[in-house]
Amino acid sequence: MSAELLSEFPFAMTSTEPIAAKAGKKRGKGSATDGLMLRMYKLGNGLRVLLLADPSAPVLAYQTWFRVGSRHEQEGKTGLAHLFEHLMFNETEHLPAGEFDRQIERQGGSTNAATWVDWTYYQDDLPKSELELAVRLEAERMQHLVIQRHQVESERGVVISERRLRVDDDVDGFMSEELFRLAFDKGHPYHWPTIGWMRDIKRLSLRDAMAFYRTFYAPNNALLVVVGDIDEKQTLSLIEKHYGPIPAQALPKGHYQPLADRKPQAAERRALFKKPVQSDKLLMGYQAPAFSSDEHVWLDFLSELLMGSHSSPIHRDLVVEREIATSIGGSVTPFRDRGLWEISASLKRGHTAEELLSLFDAHVERVKKEGVRSDDVERTRARLLTEFYTGMRTAHGKAAQLGEFDTVAGDYRTLFDVPAQLRAVTADQLQAVARTYLLPERRTLLIVRPETPARRKAAQQVERA
Repeated sequence: MSAELLSEFPFAMTSTEPIAAKAGKKRGKGSATDGLMLRMYKLGNGLRVLLLADPSAPVLAYQTWFRVGSRHEQEGKTGLAHLFEHLMFNETEHLPAGEFDRQIERQGGSTNAATWVDWTYYQDDLPKSELELAVRLEAERMQHLVIQRHQVESERGVVISERRLRVDDDVDGFMSEELFRLAFDKGHPYHWPTIGWMRDIKRLSLRDAMAFYRTFYAPNNALLVVVGDIDEKQTLSLIEKHYGPIPAQALPKGHYQPLADRKPQAAERRALFKKPVQSDKLLMGYQAPAFSSDEHVWLDFLSELLMGSHSSPIHRDLVVEREIATSIGGSVTPFRDRGLWEISASLKRGHTAEELLSLFDAHVERVKKEGVRSDDVERTRARLLTEFYTGMRTAHGKAAQLGEFDTVAGDYRTLFDVPAQLRAVTADQLQAVARTYLLPERRTLLIVRPETPARRKAAQQVERA
């Protein structure tokens, strides 16, 4: 099977020219990376392969990005994508259970995986000499995973325990889940958590797991990203040999299509909970733009400017000077479709969530009316650029960024727009995005308060009983 070259692109990290993922646009070699070149290939079965030969260290990162996550599930079958991530480390037709990990670790490598809203990905970090091992093992489990009832039951138990630990018995996990449940209406795929509702996890069937594997773990729904000290021709030959015979599968209609735009929220949504905490906790989310939009860059920049460091205005005011909170921070969800700007805060004893909210709102209104300080913009720009370049230093970091941008934004080349976008952000853009998105009626807000001593004592008595 001959691989088709889809694109080639210089791995240049210093240009200030916007790149904007223009298909077919050719550029010169990037001086910062001595002419490293990215090449995207496509096999006849639809598998896309992104290669970057980087001889800076004798290692390689081998990642498989499947375009399936919790947003591709249905009500009643939530948690299936995450459950399947666990199943993928089990027995295959040619490997007993646990052998995948053992073979990787025996050669000094490590392996892991993650599931989220828009994707599930698998990562192998290995010495350069173990390329063939990674190709062989990953192709094996893409095609020959053994899925039987005892395996589903075993991994179901692991996921149930994980959910209890990270959500049911963890206040922060509980609040995050409740925020999305409240902010997104029932039926919207961001309404349910990636780990799934407990009731659904308990009833997912063997048939569900087998159908999920046959549908989504297909070469035409996957991207391989290989970065490191590799020979490109040899790597492509190995991939063609091991993956070429795997057949493509029919994907659900509209699988890659964006979600229909939801109506703007018309009124603030609030919820109050009592939990065994020492002081108030606050979590809120404003409706926010999708990952690939310029406004996402601006809002994320504004979030960092306001709360990203000890010198940031909101953090300095509420944590350092007034000392009413022990922490406050925010981030914009990097979702393919419109998500949330999440802000979380933990109050000090004697202070309330409402007190902090009033001061937070005053900061936001000040930004909307007066804008932001130019020196704050420049400090934030420096921090974000440093963070971006630091994340690209290793083979693993390069592969992860390339895989996420291709899977979520739709084209790996948009990754290289980021430095120019950050350098181009202006105070006027930050004020404009605040006026557009930071509206009280488009906010969802959760407050957790300490339980009363009487209620806590009653709960402990029930638990002991």
